[in-house]
Amino acid sequence: MRGAGLKQPPIVLVDDEEEILFSSRTQLRLAGIEPVATIKDGRELLNFIETHGAAMVVLDLMMPHCTGEELLKQLQQRFPEIQIIIMTANQDIDRAVACIKEGASDYLVKPVENSRFIAAIRQLLEVRRLRQEVGTLKEALFSEHPTHNKAFADILTQSKAMLRVFQYVEAIAHSQEPVLVMGETGVGKELLVQAIHQSSGRSGALVSVNVAGLDDTMFSDTLFGHKKGAYSGATENRKGLISQAQGGSLFLDEIGDLKPTSQVKLLRLIQDRRYYPLGADLAQQTDARILCATHRDLNPLMKDNQFRPDLFFRLSSHQVTIPPLRERKEDLPLLTRFFLQEASENLKKPVPPLPHEMFNLLYAYDFPGNIRELRSMLHDALARHESGTLTLTSLKGATGHRATINPFEAPPQMTFHGRLPTIQEAEEFLITSALERTHGNKSLAASLLGITRQTLNNKLRKQEE
Repeated sequence: MRGAGLKQPPIVLVDDEEEILFSSRTQLRLAGIEPVATIKDGRELLNFIETHGAAMVVLDLMMPHCTGEELLKQLQQRFPEIQIIIMTANQDIDRAVACIKEGASDYLVKPVENSRFIAAIRQLLEVRRLRQEVGTLKEALFSEHPTHNKAFADILTQSKAMLRVFQYVEAIAHSQEPVLVMGETGVGKELLVQAIHQSSGRSGALVSVNVAGLDDTMFSDTLFGHKKGAYSGATENRKGLISQAQGGSLFLDEIGDLKPTSQVKLLRLIQDRRYYPLGADLAQQTDARILCATHRDLNPLMKDNQFRPDLFFRLSSHQVTIPPLRERKEDLPLLTRFFLQEASENLKKPVPPLPHEMFNLLYAYDFPGNIRELRSMLHDALARHESGTLTLTSLKGATGHRATINPFEAPPQMTFHGRLPTIQEAEEFLITSALERTHGNKSLAASLLGITRQTLNNKLRKQEE
């Protein structure tokens, strides 16, 4: 028996013929499918699974001491979650049907073609992966408990939409499948990619490359490396980034700008988990997880034949969209104070008192540049500030011509027809309007009304009494 001490549940091959075990194990390893354990005596199988687990069992029927049919029944009783492939020289159809009824997932007749054997294994591994991920997603997405993963510590938010993104990332963290992160420029896609990698628990590094502007040769050389003499100027062997990401994650930024010829090579890398350095005849294996990000909508690119649909579907096995800042404005106070403190440390200047109108101004703006734009605006405002309350001249200049609401215009002229509203009715109307404008954010609503949040909470409590 071989395979003790494996970290991941192995595919277990059970056969009394040593040559069959060696051949099958070699085929799987050449296809990049590991770990694999082999057992020659079927009586050892159940104890092995008790100790090491099993992703799948490939079981011969005709064995001494303990037949495959007997083991199949025992496996179904004790480990019903483990999928089983029967592989035997017996071509008895009735026997095959009986094994399938007993719980086997597939029945292969020896000698089995390599492609058929590998395809059967991969298909059942995919089924197993999907079952695990569905279970994990249900647990994470329907949990009412917020995430406490330290991987998200660098992403400042109190947005429910962002917390749902975190929960999804936690659910897919240990998947081997690629992840496609989408979102407008400046929303923090790279930070989320880092969080995905940290959540995965992978021992290798996160290796990043921006693929925008790389021609096909440069893309291949950057990712796959080259052998000495592969082209003019290749004076020594060079490892590519995919090699550096072994055991970790490879982050391809701006994937929407990848050239069509390079898209084919990336698709093959994802499908086969193998690649060829330039000038090499021998394929290299990789276990690096592929993470991608784009600010572009890939659907129009696919319609215009600029992006391959098959590559899109492989990359988006897991898909995450980060909401823009205009859809999570409840984060504005948190982000504003953080960026002003960051600017204070960089510029060696104290953070001045913030004017009452500041959050009104920020809330009224749509932020096409998202969080990156907010950071630049606040750093610039503090750099221009001299004394007293923080001046808003630079912020007004940056936001005034695109603000959806101008909080600095003169108070609206109000006229009433019929009965005048009471003070209480007017107050209730103003509070309701402020909460509607701020999508329920009490801090911003209080700023719009010119009162503190505590005062607003007290008024809301009185309304409920």
